[in-house]
Amino acid sequence: MEFQFDHNNLNVLDLARSLKFYADALDLKVDHTLDGEGFKLVYLKSGGSTPHLLELTWLEDRKDPYNLGDNEFHLALVVDDFDAAHERHKKMGCICYENPAMGIYFIHDPDGYWIEILPKDRA
Repeated sequence: MEFQFDHNNLNVLDLARSLKFYADALDLKVDHTLDGEGFKLVYLKSGGSTPHLLELTWLEDRKDPYNLGDNEFHLALVVDDFDAAHERHKKMGCICYENPAMGIYFIHDPDGYWIEILPKDRA
């Protein structure tokens, strides 16, 4: 028996804004979608070789921001040009935490989810 990761889910309030953020900040593209009564699921993929997807869930009736607690969970992505990524995210104003000693930083999406950015040589 073998288990492997398929996807992670994040619930979002404004699907269009989130899709723009993930495209602009991380170059993620829509892989496929699933529409249902009162909800929409959008699966995003990276340009790399991983089959892992990010599922964004939008719920029609949801109007209040999601409670992220202490925001102790996060996604992590590696990038081949760390300095260029840092400059892009700095210009976007989405860097929320930096740890130069570890050589990493975090960005936040429109809903407040944190995403760790790692240089490829640290992965």
